[in-house]
Amino acid sequence: PEVTPKQQTNTANKPTEDVLLKDVNSPLVGTFYAASSPNAEPFIKVGQQVNKGQTICIVEAMKIMNEITSPFTGVVEKINFRNGDVVGFNAVIVQIRPHG
Repeated sequence: PEVTPKQQTNTANKPTEDVLLKDVNSPLVGTFYAASSPNAEPFIKVGQQVNKGQTICIVEAMKIMNEITSPFTGVVEKINFRNGDVVGFNAVIVQIRPHG
C-alpha cells in the first residue's frame, strides 16, 4: 500500500485573510528578530503606526543582519513571527492596514 504523508500546516504564522491589509514579505530565508538586540525594545508592536521606510524587523541570513522596512504607511495589525523564528522566502512577516 502507498503511504501518503500528511501535510502539516503551522496556523500560528498564518496571515490574516483581510483584503484591506497589506502584507510585508520576507525577501530572503533567515532568522527573524523583532529588535536590534536582545535587550532592546521591538521595532514595532501591534496597533502601532508605521511609516513607509521605517525598519520593522531584522532577518539574519548567513551572519548578515538585513533590516526589513515597511513599504507602506499604516497601522501594524499582525506580526506573524517571534524572535528566533525561521522565516521562509516570501513569507508574510507583518500585515499593515494602510492609511488612505
